[in-house]
Amino acid sequence: MNQDSPISPQQAARLLAAGGLLLYPTEAVWGLGCDPRNPAAVLRLLRIKQRPVEKGLILVAADETQLAPFIDMQRLDLQQQAAVRESWPGANTWVVPATADVPDWIRGAHTGIAVRVSAHPEVIALCRAFGGALVSTSANFASQPAPTSRTAIDPTLIAAVDAVLAGETGGHPSPSTIRNAISGQTLRGG
Repeated sequence: MNQDSPISPQQAARLLAAGGLLLYPTEAVWGLGCDPRNPAAVLRLLRIKQRPVEKGLILVAADETQLAPFIDMQRLDLQQQAAVRESWPGANTWVVPATADVPDWIRGAHTGIAVRVSAHPEVIALCRAFGGALVSTSANFASQPAPTSRTAIDPTLIAAVDAVLAGETGGHPSPSTIRNAISGQTLRGG
């Protein structure tokens, strides 16, 4: 597929279902994503990005129901659940308890999983067309700055993936805030 011709959410959903890797805009930066249930796709993404599997990955969804197979919200008290839900949709990522069947290639060396319900129209359309949550890591090589525009993505990374979703970032000034849902601790400011 020609990465110079951005594709629609429906085309992207078919590509993801077939194990492809996709660049797509999020609230603040360009993301690199795939089907989180496809180990070959996730391991390919990690290899291209040069990211250790132990770090884990963020999942993004159009709504909380798409995250249900991955998160165990019942392990949070009502106040913790409310804090998470009140921050969504938006540029707020939470580390929440993972269900028992979340694979190591998503969780990494952690017991929790980082998840976000997006407010970005293209991400919402993409997740709805795909029918579930997606891996959402920044479209950069490990330790490089996260690209805030399509032109800031390393051409080598673009060449290594299968397609680019049409759209622009949402203009949020920095990547999503990451907080631990149990402790409330901020792990990354946003």
